[in-house]
Amino acid sequence: MTQNIVAWIVRIALALVALYIFFAVLSPIRIVQSGTRGVITTFGKVDQEPLGEGIHFVVPVVNRVHMIDVRLQKSEGKGVAASRDLQQVSVSAALNWRLDPVLVAQTYQAIGNEQAVAVRVIEPAAQEATKAIAAQYTAEELVTKRTEVSGKIRDALEQRLKRHGVIVDSLAAVNYDFSAVFDKAIEAKVEAEQKKLTAERDLERIKVEAEQALAKARGEAESLKAKRLEITPDLLRLKQLENEAEAIRKWDGKLPQVTGGATPFVQLKPQ
Repeated sequence: MTQNIVAWIVRIALALVALYIFFAVLSPIRIVQSGTRGVITTFGKVDQEPLGEGIHFVVPVVNRVHMIDVRLQKSEGKGVAASRDLQQVSVSAALNWRLDPVLVAQTYQAIGNEQAVAVRVIEPAAQEATKAIAAQYTAEELVTKRTEVSGKIRDALEQRLKRHGVIVDSLAAVNYDFSAVFDKAIEAKVEAEQKKLTAERDLERIKVEAEQALAKARGEAESLKAKRLEITPDLLRLKQLENEAEAIRKWDGKLPQVTGGATPFVQLKPQ
């Protein structure tokens, strides 16, 4: 009786161990976490329909699920390019990208997981696009038109990567490193341009101020002229009195001998 009980206990323990091994190693349940997709392979063949987030049942041994991250990834790289004026420039950039959840199975089949995509596709494409766009600009324009250059590099990357199931989110940063001599030349030119703009603004300000002063002077002159030309009855009477006073001052005390041109004055002799 005791031996039978022991045998049953052993059998139950073996069954539990087998069940544990089955669910631990050959579990038919797969959980796809948030931000990932599951790519199913059946004896190595890729199923073109990926598994979405949640619980899924698969056939143990026959099916294998590869978890692929479809969240935003960041790749940083640095390379050397030549500008249109043959200046060598070191370019560093940071690209934000992610795998297209709908095409993740095709991407895995052609390239691999997200790490493989970063190494085999993102880095070479970034260097190729950067060199192609940098060759369209002079070294100076790479600095002064940084936003435009970054936009073109991003567009070029988007065209190259979309066929691999990669979505370009943004080109986070593009920096250029030139030789020390060229950096000094750029700084000197920028400083000269700033001084030129400042001088032009000052000249324009002086010109405006001079025109304002001239207009003010003209206004004052016109006002003064108008005052001088203003004639009133009082002014005429004053002028008349001044003339009479001047005549009296100049009179020598002798009366005129003839008036009216015909009748002479009578000469009176003193008594």
